Amino acid sequence: MIGEPPIVVRTIAGLHTGTCVIGGGSPVVALHGWGGSVHSFWPVAERLAAEGFAVHLLDLPGFGHSDPPPDPWDVADYMRFVLAYLDASDLSRVALLGHSFGGRIGLMLAAQHPDRVSKMVLANSAGLRTPLSLTQQLRGAVARAARKTLDWAHLTSARARLQAYYNRRYASEDYLSAGPLRETFLRVIAEDLTPYASQVQAPTLLIWGDRDADTPLWQGRRLEQLIPDAGLIVFAGAGHFSYLERLNEYLRIVTHFLADRSKPAHG
Repeated sequence: MIGEPPIVVRTIAGLHTGTCVIGGGSPVVALHGWGGSVHSFWPVAERLAAEGFAVHLLDLPGFGHSDPPPDPWDVADYMRFVLAYLDASDLSRVALLGHSFGGRIGLMLAAQHPDRVSKMVLANSAGLRTPLSLTQQLRGAVARAARKTLDWAHLTSARARLQAYYNRRYASEDYLSAGPLRETFLRVIAEDLTPYASQVQAPTLLIWGDRDADTPLWQGRRLEQLIPDAGLIVFAGAGHFSYLERLNEYLRIVTHFLADRSKPAHG
């Protein structure tokens, strides 16, 4: 390990952006998950740099050293931001690494701009919507009805208390901690990227932890079916951050995958 990442703040698409580049050789861009930063992929970047790759890390808008989006963004906005980074860095074609939210961006980018992505490795990627259980559907319907009734009665404070209770009881930690990014978070998670997955042309490696409670393993298996040239590797006992929990295994697999000139996704 060589210490802390050397973060440089650049202006990308009009936003101050925390960035870090390490190593030389074939370019690799790593996209962190929701709430992450340059540091999220730093252990990976150090090792890949030693293997002959130029690894680009960036704080996505709203995280790390980067400015927040000027207004609520969706996945397409983040994708365009990454494209702006590639253009500003003279990167015509790269390998992409993504984790969770970063995987969402990778799926859309690889689908809509196949000329920019040579290969892709997604760890515990988000992007597929989990169907609501009957209990969740009923709970949502009751909550919506209660809010409408309180709105009709102009009971503003009671409605606010009800919403606060509902958030404390049922909202995810990411939603509760999103702060000014809350609307962006809601837009992002509302998108089902199934149509994009089937359009990905780049050989894609999916890495998953079988104990992931945030993006369950069935999503990895479904992405393997949807992406035309994809392979899935499951780390038994690992959770949502499988790439860090099994760092040595992840790096061994990824280094081989990125260095292989053939099409190894099904190998």
